[in-house]
Amino acid sequence: MADPLLFPVPLLFETERLELRPYRTSDAPELHEALLESIAELREHLWFLPWVAEEPTLQTAEARCRRAEANFLIRADLPYLAFSRSTGRLVASAGMHRTDWSLPRTEVGYWVRTSEAGKGYATEAVLALTNWALVGMKAKRVELVTDEANVRSRRLAERCGFHLEGVLHNTMQSPDGQLRHSCIYARLPSTS
Repeated sequence: MADPLLFPVPLLFETERLELRPYRTSDAPELHEALLESIAELREHLWFLPWVAEEPTLQTAEARCRRAEANFLIRADLPYLAFSRSTGRLVASAGMHRTDWSLPRTEVGYWVRTSEAGKGYATEAVLALTNWALVGMKAKRVELVTDEANVRSRRLAERCGFHLEGVLHNTMQSPDGQLRHSCIYARLPSTS
């Protein structure tokens, strides 16, 4: 693939109910509000992410937005915020991470605001990004990696057409010291 910096990555995905767009510094207040609301649930399954472990303040939200903007521009990470098309409210975040542009391949990740969970927003966002990665990026592989105990994420992977390739044992240690296992799901162009 040519230089990823020149690769045309969409600045907007529109689904039936969502608009996904890259983070902006001006999103910090709304992101802070969503993180405050959702931090307990985020720490239950995503404790290993540095931004989940830090104290959610307006300043840390602004720093997260700035890093996300910068990483998007240089194609180091492709995070999007998902807003309800009907209300304009921030309901989720989804992105393509750890992209290997030379193959290409990527990993899709997401989280949903606690008060918006169970409404299918994550499924909608993951499908939009995955389908674009397989067609627009011509990805040879899109992964979705989740903690084995995260049953909701495992169901989402299956709803989105991902296939379980394996369970890697003892890949993480939770804050309470328990060893955790990672489920590796993938979608390939032939399964899209």
